[in-house]
Amino acid sequence: MSTKIDDELFGSADLQWEKLKNKLFLGICFTASLFGVVMLVFLLADVAYEAGIGIVEFDINIGQFLTEGGRRDPEDAGFYAAIVASVWLMALTAVMAFVVGVGSAIYLEEYAPDTRITRLIEANLANLAGVPSVVYGLLVLAAVVNGFGTGSILLAGAIALALLIVPIIIVSTQEALRAVPDGLRNGSYATGATQWQTIRQVVLPAAIPGILTGTILALARAIGETAPLIMVGILFTARRPPGPLDSFSAMPSQIYVWAAQPQPHFHHLAALGIVVLLAFMLTMNAVAVFLRNRYEREL
Repeated sequence: MSTKIDDELFGSADLQWEKLKNKLFLGICFTASLFGVVMLVFLLADVAYEAGIGIVEFDINIGQFLTEGGRRDPEDAGFYAAIVASVWLMALTAVMAFVVGVGSAIYLEEYAPDTRITRLIEANLANLAGVPSVVYGLLVLAAVVNGFGTGSILLAGAIALALLIVPIIIVSTQEALRAVPDGLRNGSYATGATQWQTIRQVVLPAAIPGILTGTILALARAIGETAPLIMVGILFTARRPPGPLDSFSAMPSQIYVWAAQPQPHFHHLAALGIVVLLAFMLTMNAVAVFLRNRYEREL
């Protein structure tokens, strides 16, 4: 009976050939995924190997590496100034991007009418999330560094990174707001609450896990970006930046400078810097998972 039905549906199609094509397609997809994972493992292994060689053969002291600033002499060079600059960058970037991104998403999702202009804005935001990061660096270089004459200061780098992740935060926040059931909104309105009271006391608490997760993951991307910082003219500096209006050398840019040096010692310092940067990124991802799980349990 099933053979007759198959013949009626597929006619003279060769089912064996179709099954073979499905298996081939599945194998290609699996191979492509496996290739990316294997390459990632090789890269991480190479970084760990180079860092280990630096510690064993070049006597790089971990304590000195984490507490000293950048130096021209690789024997005395450290990562402390770059770590402090990156913490400054992430703090400023988080404040600017979170306020603008979440505020824009709330307006677009809760207040803006469903018009052609609104849909055009949302489509452009989705496209902006895929724009190369170097474009934002060039924009800040022209508009802030040269336009306002601020020079290569930490605030300019934070603005470039904030522009980079604002579209990501807006899109992720919109998705989190859309995931809130309309029944919660309608129930709040039925009790006499205003739209702002409903958003503040009902919608945002329910959407906060998705908002925090999207924000932290966007910041985890920003902390590893080098191109925007190079475009705004980061400087090699041995001291930690005391404020947002000072010159800086963040972790990605410091790694870039070390990797470009001809001495092998600097290359091993760069590998150790990559390990520290990866530790920061993994920590931020772990915080995102923890916050999401905690708020979901509370809700």
